[in-house]
Amino acid sequence: MSLTSYVTLGRSGLRISPFTLGTMTFGEDHGFGSDPAESRRILAAYLDRGGNSVDTANIYSNGHSEVIIGDHLTANPGVRDRIVLGTKFFWNLHLGDPNGGGPGRKAVVQQLENSLRRLRTDYVDIYWLHNFDPVTPMEETLRALDDLVTAGKIRYIGFSDVPAWATAEAATIARFRGWAPVIALQLEYSLLERTAEGELLPMAQAMGMGVLPWGPLKNGFLSGKYSSTAAAGTVDTTRTALVGTPSEEDYRVIDVVNEIAADLGVSAATVALSWVLSRPGITSTLLGARRLDQFEANLAALELTLSPDHRNRLDEISAPRLNFPAENNATLAPVAQNGGTTVDGRPTPPSPLLTSPGTTIY
Repeated sequence: MSLTSYVTLGRSGLRISPFTLGTMTFGEDHGFGSDPAESRRILAAYLDRGGNSVDTANIYSNGHSEVIIGDHLTANPGVRDRIVLGTKFFWNLHLGDPNGGGPGRKAVVQQLENSLRRLRTDYVDIYWLHNFDPVTPMEETLRALDDLVTAGKIRYIGFSDVPAWATAEAATIARFRGWAPVIALQLEYSLLERTAEGELLPMAQAMGMGVLPWGPLKNGFLSGKYSSTAAAGTVDTTRTALVGTPSEEDYRVIDVVNEIAADLGVSAATVALSWVLSRPGITSTLLGARRLDQFEANLAALELTLSPDHRNRLDEISAPRLNFPAENNATLAPVAQNGGTTVDGRPTPPSPLLTSPGTTIY
């Protein structure tokens, strides 16, 4: 696999690379990240290798990430139309302005115009809702986005970090009204964060949405820097002050990742990224880095195929607690379908609720 192994994003004709370049680290305005020169080197390296999917947001480095991308596109004529450029809206960059952020019509239009100005382009390929607002009517947001599609200022719509029920509601409304559909989701997903398997991933697969996981290395915890046997204080990064350190439960997973990486002679990050790439329903994984050498090293995951044994070890050690109804359904559905057999094939006495004549399950 390579960055040119393009895949279709959801129920659309849009094709993107298996790694999407995440640019949250472009700019140092938040106290961490890459300076503009290093950011442009990372972007150039990604594009030179055939990568075509670039993701940013208005909030990243207070808009500086978008500016850096816009500067690169301006300095390289002809690149813009060959890439899939996505940005996000929701967060308010204008404190004191009650309509400076959020998903209301006025805010959506204003945020897009500001992003287009920073990106130095007249359209974005994917415009992502960056969070959920329980107050603004979903119809208002969807109609505003549909109008922007009609105007040619955005091509496709995506949702990032929105609950499954709200995403499903939005997709249903858009289909019923004949508005532009939600074609993809962004969500946190890694060996240390698998709760999306409960509702978000099944919903995306059922409704034909592509999935772009963010945080595949979980704040660097799966990068190889951490181990339960390492002396306290040996990991000292800028991000540690922001995200803390792994929990005891995290270290159980981290140690297995490190062991498999040693067996294969690759980095722990390569193993963790390869696992995410191979998961059902995943379209393109968001890959970010603060340095060019980190970025190039992480691309090695494209060339690694984990063995069934390694995948099973990782699946088992990182198995999530999905809570109701996901775990309940995982047990009951196979029993109902297979006549008393669990997911792993072990015979189980059929539930009387499922077999007793005249029983109704509410």
